[in-house]
Amino acid sequence: MLEKSRIYVVTFGCPKNIVDSEYLLGQLELNNAILVDSLTDADTLIINTCGFIQDAKQESINAILEAVERKNRKQLKRIIVMGCLSERYRKELAEEIPEVDYYFGTNQLNEVINIINPCYNKNLPLYRRILTTPSHYAYLKIAEGCDNPCSFCSIPLIRGKYKSRSIDELIQEARFLAEKGVKELILVAQDTTYYGLDIYGKRELSNLIRELNKIDEIGWIRLLYTFPAKFPMDLIDVFNECEKLCHYIDIPIQHCSDGVLKSMRRGITKETMTNLLMQLKQGISNLALRTTIIVGYPVETKQDFEALCAYIKDIRFHRLGVFKYSQEEGTEASVLGDPVPSEVKEQRERILMEIQKEISLEHNEELIGKTVKVIIDSKEGDLYIGRTEWDAPEIDQEVLIQSNLPLMIGEFYNVKITDATEYDLYASV
Repeated sequence: MLEKSRIYVVTFGCPKNIVDSEYLLGQLELNNAILVDSLTDADTLIINTCGFIQDAKQESINAILEAVERKNRKQLKRIIVMGCLSERYRKELAEEIPEVDYYFGTNQLNEVINIINPCYNKNLPLYRRILTTPSHYAYLKIAEGCDNPCSFCSIPLIRGKYKSRSIDELIQEARFLAEKGVKELILVAQDTTYYGLDIYGKRELSNLIRELNKIDEIGWIRLLYTFPAKFPMDLIDVFNECEKLCHYIDIPIQHCSDGVLKSMRRGITKETMTNLLMQLKQGISNLALRTTIIVGYPVETKQDFEALCAYIKDIRFHRLGVFKYSQEEGTEASVLGDPVPSEVKEQRERILMEIQKEISLEHNEELIGKTVKVIIDSKEGDLYIGRTEWDAPEIDQEVLIQSNLPLMIGEFYNVKITDATEYDLYASV
């Protein structure tokens, strides 16, 4: 009888990739594969890659090269590469790194499993995931692909057209996650606000959230990756109806200059975007807005950047991330070249983050003395680490909590904010 492979999976990239790896792990376990918690215990390594921007590509390539070194030292028998990088560059990777045994793309879970177990059961439910996040929160991927024509983005080239999952399928998965102890569901897709248009003929994110809100064990529902153009305004009512929906919206604006937005093909003007943000702020109480910005886009001028700085000061987002433009081959913007020097991009990133630092401190200081609800993520030394409803895991700030009584990881507590810094809150129970 052949000895079974001992499998370790490593994941790079966004939460959507995390979910793909969790589906894979679940299917492997259901098919009696041996999964290990450490690379040193594995003889088969599966690398789920990211191919979105240059830095992410390089991180995945470095991981592949490190795996090859382990294989050359007889510390691995097999290397399987999957995900966005190999979807886009499978031929080139196979030529440059032939030591990898198999390359697969983004929608080839069955093919990966077949390599591990050719007799695997193809009829097992996909939603039976193995979580790689802390057990009290999970990402719920509501769709695959993207139909937005953003000129800088390679995701449609990698992941294809938008494909919503049915509400019934998502509710089934959410219930499974809730039964496993998940308290916070984080909705993800390339564009969560587009959800349903392809299969129902209309945007159905609001109804999906209403159904998720009925699951007793779920305490929070969080919305990431909304898209400002054609934003479904009925969501405002849902925020006010559904008590589990965190008053937090991740809405990447990328820029505010009409010239840049037009070249980016974002489908929105500065005026329309500003009106949307004001309506969201006015219609949803205690709302935290998170956004991301791209600096150094090819047509961005000094005046565009100065206008962007003023806009950030005016809108006062609670959370903000900045990406330096990465020229991606095959995208519409790639023909514009990459004329903004890297040192200018870095300078603009620093300036924006300094502006945001002040805004974030002001927002945080407003909370001192107030009692807020948090979920406990971990304990470090004598402090418990938690998050408010205005903070997503991994990307936003934390609450550092002192308590004389033991607190349970993954449970909700009311805490009093005692102090604040730019990116952290301090509290006591």
